[in-house]
Amino acid sequence: MSIFKKFFKNVIHNRDPEDDTVTVKGKPKPKYYGTVSPYPNFNASSDASVLQSAIESKGVDEDVIISVLVKRSNEQRQKIKAVYEASTGERLDEALRGALRSDLEDVSLALLMTPAHFDAYQLRQSTKGWGTHEDVLVEILATRSNQEIREIKRVFKEEYEKDLEEVMQDETSGDFTTALLAMLKANKDENTEVNTGMARKDAEILFEAGENTSGIDVSAFINILTTRSGPQLSKTFQQYACVSDITLPKALNMELKGDIEDCLIDIVKCAWNTPAFFAEKLHLAMKGHGTCEDTLTRVIVGRSEVDLKKIVEEYRAMYDISLQEHILRETEEHYQKVLLGLCGPH
Repeated sequence: MSIFKKFFKNVIHNRDPEDDTVTVKGKPKPKYYGTVSPYPNFNASSDASVLQSAIESKGVDEDVIISVLVKRSNEQRQKIKAVYEASTGERLDEALRGALRSDLEDVSLALLMTPAHFDAYQLRQSTKGWGTHEDVLVEILATRSNQEIREIKRVFKEEYEKDLEEVMQDETSGDFTTALLAMLKANKDENTEVNTGMARKDAEILFEAGENTSGIDVSAFINILTTRSGPQLSKTFQQYACVSDITLPKALNMELKGDIEDCLIDIVKCAWNTPAFFAEKLHLAMKGHGTCEDTLTRVIVGRSEVDLKKIVEEYRAMYDISLQEHILRETEEHYQKVLLGLCGPH
C-alpha cells in the first residue's frame, strides 16, 4: 500500500470543491479545467477539405491531420465528420484508418469519437478476448456522472447489441461484479454539499462492517462508496480516522483481496482527488520498462475537455516532473505530438 500512502500524502492539499466555481453574471458556474477549447472562427467545411487533402496527398500529411484534430473541440470534430462524409461519400474515421498506422491511428480515431462512444468502446475492449481489464472498468465507471453513465449504456447497447450490465455479469464475478453493477445504476448523489452527520454515521457503518467484525460485510462498503458524492466521501474518510486507529484504505487492504479490493480503493482515490487519481494512472503507464500507450490515449483524450489541466498540475506536484516532459521521454514522433498538443504548454 505504499503507493496509496504516497498518493494521499501528496494530494491532501487539494480537496476544496469551493475552488472549482467561478461567478458568471452573478451565478456560480464550474470552472473549465479542460486543455482543449472550441476553435475560434471554426469552419467545418474548410477543415474537412484540409483533412481530405492531407489524407490523399502523396505520403499522407500527418502534421496537418494532427493540427486540425488536436485544436478542435469534440463537438467541432463531430461537425467535421458529418461534412467530410457528405462531401466525399466516405467516413472520416475510415479514411484515417486507411491513412494512419499504429498509435497515431488509435489516438486519431479516439479523438473522432464522442465521449460516450469512446467510453463504450473502451469498456468493450476491456471485456472482450482473453482476460478482462478490471482497472479500466472501474476507472471509467467511478469517474463519470450519472448522466454520462446512462449515455454510455445507451451507446453500448446501440453499438454492440448487448446490455452493458449483461457483459459485466458475463466477464466478472463475485463482489467485484456487484460493485460494477452498483455503479451502473447511475444513482450516485451528485450534491456537492456535505452532511457531516451522515459522514460520521457512514464511517461508523464502515468500521463495524470491516474492522469490528469477524469477516467483512462487503455490501456495506459497496453501498456507501458507490452512492455518495466525492465531497461527502472525503468527509467520511476524515470521520473514519476518528473511529479507527487505521486509515480506511489500510482497512480495505487488510480485509479484502483481489479485484474488489482494487475496485474500492480506486473509488476512494477518485472521491478524494480525481485529477490526482488520473495523474497516478499516467505515471504508472510510463514507469519502468515499456509504455502503456492505451492508457495514455484513454486518459489524455478522455480528460482533455474535463480536467486535464488539473491532472497536469497534480502530476508535477506528485512526481516532480511535468507530464509533458515525461511524455517527451517515453513516446515519439507524431503520437508524441498529439499527446503534447492535447496536454497544452508546460
